[in-house]
Amino acid sequence: MPTPIASDGTRALLQSVVEVARAIFGAAASSVFLVDEDAGELVFQAVAGEGEEFLVGTRFPAHRGIAGWVASSGQAMIADDLTGVPQFARDLAESTRYVPDALMAAPLLSDGRVLGVIEVLDPAPRSRSDLGDLDLLSLFAHQAALALRVAGEAHRPAGDQDLMDAFRDFLRTRV
Repeated sequence: MPTPIASDGTRALLQSVVEVARAIFGAAASSVFLVDEDAGELVFQAVAGEGEEFLVGTRFPAHRGIAGWVASSGQAMIADDLTGVPQFARDLAESTRYVPDALMAAPLLSDGRVLGVIEVLDPAPRSRSDLGDLDLLSLFAHQAALALRVAGEAHRPAGDQDLMDAFRDFLRTRV
């Protein structure tokens, strides 16, 4: 399946998701990866913080790293110290020019299918190992998945604005 981004409006919404996630968690960076099933890869679609100037569009094997594990398992993950995490692929992190010490990740799920992954790198210590924060990150993942699903169903510019408005309303009520 091709990378499921339909429009500039949807890209803007995903960018908004990662920017807000980075700010809320006090993180060094946040990103959304989408699954490209045909290529067997994860693709950076939105990045805030470290690497935002050059990572969008970068691809890596869908079975590697924590994002790959989250995409294949459909489960969220928090890691306070990545040195002891077997799913962590240091070489992939080095290729992005930023190696985090801690990470939170959640799948973007739609109708039981993983569309991608949202990651938050080096969240502030208060966010680490906090299941409440992992729940909040999962809400962000849900919003990103909803954006992708709506973009796939309605290829009309007004839909993108409606989606942006709905996301802003969501943030006002949840955060």
